[in-house]
Amino acid sequence: MYRVLIVDDSPTILASMSGILNSAGYAVERAANAEEALKKIQSGLSPALVITDYHMPGMHGVQLIQELRKLTQTRFTPMLVLTTESQQEKRDEARKAGATGWLVKPVQADKLLQVVRQVAPSLQARAA
Repeated sequence: MYRVLIVDDSPTILASMSGILNSAGYAVERAANAEEALKKIQSGLSPALVITDYHMPGMHGVQLIQELRKLTQTRFTPMLVLTTESQQEKRDEARKAGATGWLVKPVQADKLLQVVRQVAPSLQARAA
């Protein structure tokens, strides 16, 4: 089954975004930091979409994207950066690393679902 991987060091954001996506019928996997996400993918998780926070302790979201782009199973996976940042230079850095798009916190449910449908149209929600 295709999954959305959400990576964020905030339990509140993880719960909120997971709830929105689960309610819409998407299967969700969560990771509390970039290292955990990388470990899950190296252990066989093959997400259809990755949504990662920009600012996290240790490896930040852009570094995670750079690492995921090196792996066969995530080389072409859509990846969104989730952050409070709106600076163009940060967006450019994320794009250069291979980010597909950018979401600014707090993300409204309808906006999140719209972006998911745009960047990963082949990712089908489970029948509710």
